[in-house]
Amino acid sequence: MSAEAKTQPHAVAASCVFDGDVVHRDAAAVVVADRIDSIVQRAQLAADLPVYELPNGAWLVPGFIDVQVNGGGDVLFNDSPTAETVRKIAAAHRRFGTTALLPTLISDSPAKMSSALAAVEELSADPSIVGVHLEGPFLSPEKAGVHDPRHIRSPTAEDLELITRPRRGVTLVTLAPEQVPPDFIDKLTTAGVRVALGHSMATYAQTKQAIAAGLTGFTHLFNAMRALDSREPGPVAAALECADVWFGLIVDGVHVAPAMLRLALRGRGRPMLVSDAMPPVGGTSATFTLNGTKISVTDGRCARQDGRLAGSSLDMASAVRNCVQWLDVPLTEALRFATANPAQFLGLADDLGKLAPGWRADMVAIDPKTVEVYRTWVAGEGD
Repeated sequence: MSAEAKTQPHAVAASCVFDGDVVHRDAAAVVVADRIDSIVQRAQLAADLPVYELPNGAWLVPGFIDVQVNGGGDVLFNDSPTAETVRKIAAAHRRFGTTALLPTLISDSPAKMSSALAAVEELSADPSIVGVHLEGPFLSPEKAGVHDPRHIRSPTAEDLELITRPRRGVTLVTLAPEQVPPDFIDKLTTAGVRVALGHSMATYAQTKQAIAAGLTGFTHLFNAMRALDSREPGPVAAALECADVWFGLIVDGVHVAPAMLRLALRGRGRPMLVSDAMPPVGGTSATFTLNGTKISVTDGRCARQDGRLAGSSLDMASAVRNCVQWLDVPLTEALRFATANPAQFLGLADDLGKLAPGWRADMVAIDPKTVEVYRTWVAGEGD
């Protein structure tokens, strides 16, 4: 596409346009360059404006934002933390409506951490890569999950300098508050790093202290953290009672029982759909290797041979669909879990998560009944 064509105003028309707040019927999004110019009724479109017509009944909605993506398209970020790997992962997930994501590095060596951060920095011109997620290695050995215990450790001064070094985009760190120095979270958040609790045995009191220090997220709530208990409510209770935090939910029917997910949605915290995706998403193989161990996807369950879960084979469109079908969440609310809420968590809510004038033209065309993705646009460019 020529530079002139990219800046040429055009519109995408649909039976319904959900702008993040309101459903506009028989409407269109007018796009200029990489931005939404306006949402108008189809009848108001200028006669000479190029219009892409979606299938009858289709909805046009904001692009999905996934803050936890380990792999996709048969590649794993840990295996090769390079810009090319990230491009392949993003392309695989775009098919399922993900227009912005954080490639996620599972606990690894300092050298791999440095390479991962450099790879994302190299992609500063790619609008779909909005930052990086370091899931570990400052985690609880008791809640390691499939993270390699050889890499789980306490942070060093060198780690702090590396993570807080100025760079483009969002840096998100998942850690166990009880495993880091008392001032570590404050130092990260003061430098602009987003911090989430995960793979943790933190008590309720320790979790509240971490929130007071600036922690605002919870990575895959319920999974790999101290369980909710009547006398030690732990991180889960803190996440659900605090209105100023966001928590990730893996709605794949495997990680968390629907009844527990419905309970979480009654809390004050803000839910985000995440995929925790592994290489099979958008790929051709149902198996891959993690830390030298074979992982297989069987009946939607991504696990080692001993049954331990190892990420998921979930995509964001399926996560939205499962919210509607299994949790009785209205489609508009499920869409917010995949768009506006993660945008707010990442500090990007003035640019992503809505279809509004001035916001980036990240859009997804879906069937509202099945959440099948018809087409995806990133910064105004469609697949």
